[in-house]
Amino acid sequence: MSTYLIGDIHGCYTSLKKILNTVKFNPKIDTLWITGDLVAKGPHSLEVLNLIYKLKNSVRIVLGNHDLNLLRSYANFNYRYKKKYACHTNIFQSSHADKLINWLRYQPMLQIDESKKIIMTHAGITPTWTICAAKKNAKEIEKILQSKHYAMFLQNIQSTKITTTHSLLNVQDKNLTRIIHNINIFTKMRYLYPDGQLDLKFKDIPEKSPYPLQPWFNLPRLIPSCYNIIFGHWSTLEGKGTPDNIYGLDSGCYRGKQLTLLQWENKNFIRISCTPRAL
Repeated sequence: MSTYLIGDIHGCYTSLKKILNTVKFNPKIDTLWITGDLVAKGPHSLEVLNLIYKLKNSVRIVLGNHDLNLLRSYANFNYRYKKKYACHTNIFQSSHADKLINWLRYQPMLQIDESKKIIMTHAGITPTWTICAAKKNAKEIEKILQSKHYAMFLQNIQSTKITTTHSLLNVQDKNLTRIIHNINIFTKMRYLYPDGQLDLKFKDIPEKSPYPLQPWFNLPRLIPSCYNIIFGHWSTLEGKGTPDNIYGLDSGCYRGKQLTLLQWENKNFIRISCTPRAL
């Protein structure tokens, strides 16, 4: 009985199958945690979704920014066939599309195992949040994603102007702005200013970051050190340079780097090489 944690898959189905076979993953007794971004960039997003859906009783995932983009592009016709989302076409055309999308939008932003002291989100936990704050903010987002008005809400995530009819979402303007900010924390965060303000532009390794930006994990945090924070999203880190008890598992599989899996009980890392945008 093992707990496996795996980084961003990004549609790299063959690599996912290979690494699960390497550790002899048994869905009857083992549990698989995934840091989000199941889809996009790699060529086999539909196959990845189908596999994880079949394993769903043995899998704990969180939503990443590319998963939210999929939900948005599926729900809003104007996004469906734009070239940017061509990697979603096979999902849109699948006879199982509605089932997979509805399952995906009911997945959480945050996973916590109190017995193992594991906390997992796609991009990390901002240092100013307590565990209670993280739970509250995650539930607030999940409630909207699971509502019938989720498509209108998702239109605003990458927009500089909020366009949603707020009364339908039952939130005030200022709260909607805050919720979108929290989505960016859960799914896009890398660097912060010393005052905790997000910077969403710089994506390279910390050694190249401009002053005064700091990786979120290098700032003093309110979550007790007995907890282990698991995240993905930041592929240029390649899992390096994080403090003790913080694990970055995105190692750039879709870029031809590696897919990384962590066997939790013995802290053993398994890494397999990937082919750029091919596996």
